[in-house]
Amino acid sequence: MLFHLPAASSFTMRYLVLAAAIFLTAPGARAAPLPPAARAEIGALLTSLERSGCEFNRNGSWHSGSEAKTHLLRKLQYLEDKDAVSTTEQFIERGASTSSSTGKPYLVRCPGAAPIESKQWLMAGLATVRASAGK
Repeated sequence: MLFHLPAASSFTMRYLVLAAAIFLTAPGARAAPLPPAARAEIGALLTSLERSGCEFNRNGSWHSGSEAKTHLLRKLQYLEDKDAVSTTEQFIERGASTSSSTGKPYLVRCPGAAPIESKQWLMAGLATVRASAGK
């Protein structure tokens, strides 16, 4: 035997089990999952950005669509962990529109077009995703 645990009283064991149960079921202990429809829309938007050939600007630096997707998925995970997002619009507003560190808006620059704010690009993409889903 590598180590020895002292025998715990049944009272101590019941207390530990109760404490664990309270901790695991307390509000805020676990973030609510993003609804499947919102997750699908966000996935479609980020895949569209990744494949678009457009670039994504955050804090003055341009990044590929693939890098943008990776970054925005990290922000989505952060928002989900904080239980701060339950719709695609909330994700766009709270995570995909501005830098959380500088407050500067994100931009999207597509070939042959002037840069626009990511919120505008993503909301237009969301309208397309929803129109396609309605067909």
